[in-house]
Amino acid sequence: MQEAVIDVSLNTKNVFSSALRFAMSIDTLKNSPELVHELKTSAQEQVEFMLSEDEEVRLLITEEEVKSVVRLGISNIISMLLDRLSSLLVILPECTEFSVLKTLYDIEWLCKVLPRMELMKDLVFKWTDVSSEILVIAQKCKLDSRILGVKVKLVEVTGKILEAVGYGIVIVPSKSRSCLLKIWLPFIRRLKTLVDAEGSESEYKMDEDLCEFIEGSMVSLVLTLPSNDQAEVFGEWMRGIGLEGVKFPDLSEAFEVWCYRSKSAKRRLLERCDRLAIVNLDH
Repeated sequence: MQEAVIDVSLNTKNVFSSALRFAMSIDTLKNSPELVHELKTSAQEQVEFMLSEDEEVRLLITEEEVKSVVRLGISNIISMLLDRLSSLLVILPECTEFSVLKTLYDIEWLCKVLPRMELMKDLVFKWTDVSSEILVIAQKCKLDSRILGVKVKLVEVTGKILEAVGYGIVIVPSKSRSCLLKIWLPFIRRLKTLVDAEGSESEYKMDEDLCEFIEGSMVSLVLTLPSNDQAEVFGEWMRGIGLEGVKFPDLSEAFEVWCYRSKSAKRRLLERCDRLAIVNLDH
């Protein structure tokens, strides 16, 4: 009886690990791209189902062997994104904007399942590490409707990373939080201006829901930063308003909180200095 239970558990582990490997393109078949995509989509659906419905899987995700597969998959997908983005610069026929978008959709899928496995932090740290490289490539790409779609999807994915950090789903050092915000804020602001300039007929939009989502995440995130880092972020934000007339994202709520805290801190410092001066006079 015990052997039967072990066999069932091992089978579940093998099925789940196999589904993970196909879902994150660690394992692929040498078939047509359409068939490979269909298999990957089915594997992603299987992973989601097992995470939701299978009690054994909820225990399996705590095992280091399973975590290692997921971490390998995260690295694999991020490397694939960088390679495919770079390929857009030289316009390789085998790598179009659609392949980049597919990879970004895979990262969106990761943002959905990783919190259930308590591994979202691995994606957040990886995304923070490669953000500068992603933006260097994205900004070099010739701007046309194809690339605009890729950039909008980049912002959507980044919004989910900002949400995870801003709302405390993932705890990262203040330096990483600050870096993430300072890197993406100018890019997101400029992209919003470009998208709006395309007009209502454009296929690609940063709609109201996306903008509110990003603003909320950024407000929450900036409020977690040290005061000096907050000052830098607000300086960049106000430069955008003053020089470019770009009000998005609206960080005024966070700015008001920062001003209040700064005044309170300054008042407490002055009061302490006054008390120390009185003590010194008494002596």
